[in-house]
Amino acid sequence: MSDIKLTSLKSMTIFKTLYETGSATQTAKDLGITQSGVSRSLAQLEENIGIALFMRHKKRLIVLPEADELYGEIVGLLNNLENMNHSIAALREFGASRIRIACAPGLGFAYIPKTIARILSDNPKYSVYLDIMPSPEVVRAVEAGYFDVGFVTLPVTSQALVVDELISTEAVCLMPKNHSLAKASVITTEDLKGQHLVIPNQPNLAADQLLLHLSEKNIRIAGKTEANIAAICSLVANGVGITLINPITAYDHQAMRDDLLIKPFKPTFHYHFGLVYKQNWANNRLISLLKEMLPELPDHLMAERFKS
Repeated sequence: MSDIKLTSLKSMTIFKTLYETGSATQTAKDLGITQSGVSRSLAQLEENIGIALFMRHKKRLIVLPEADELYGEIVGLLNNLENMNHSIAALREFGASRIRIACAPGLGFAYIPKTIARILSDNPKYSVYLDIMPSPEVVRAVEAGYFDVGFVTLPVTSQALVVDELISTEAVCLMPKNHSLAKASVITTEDLKGQHLVIPNQPNLAADQLLLHLSEKNIRIAGKTEANIAAICSLVANGVGITLINPITAYDHQAMRDDLLIKPFKPTFHYHFGLVYKQNWANNRLISLLKEMLPELPDHLMAERFKS
């Protein structure tokens, strides 16, 4: 088999346009070249690949089956080149053309998706992969290289990762609107006496502190239901009990339904959130962009917002 001489991108673009328009005149007009230039390019392409692509009949071009197949290949190639151009543009701007994000559930329902949406609103061709998993799994996944960055509930321990603290918030009490404590302005541990609690089935700093505090104060609850954080708000809304939860998750869920109340809770239990990544990402533009694009939280939700 003789070698195939690859032609220029220009000749492939001319063939693609000619195939789509079916007219050398229209192709020349669309591409801003002469009709004779279209004819020469087609003749050279057919000579180089050793295949006739069109049949000439009474000044008309009739597409041959070989042209159908070549058209599909060229469209795929040009699309790949376009994607490569977008990747190169992203590399110039961000130092990467894609990012894989692992996120703890507390931030994963709306807060980080809002952050991603803000980044992509200006850069729609940028590629993002997002998954939600418990903080310890986030750390392991970023350490192993399965993800580039991770949003976690602090504290975390890792010798291999940079840990940037981002936000500190105060836990709130979430309850149904028709709950017996609905009229209270602030919920205290004394108010939890005889109440059924809904708590995370994963390690949770605020929930663990609350249970310890209740034990130390000898405050007896009616019982508890343990669930994935994704189900906690629904359980509360359905009257299973009340919960102590980070305010970001609480307000994200309240925004989607009108049957939940959020109340301040005393004593204060803090949630701390951070960003973890390997050292080789430390100077990447995307790290600072992720921090810049985090949605602003109302003052009553945030104990502290840490500067980049």
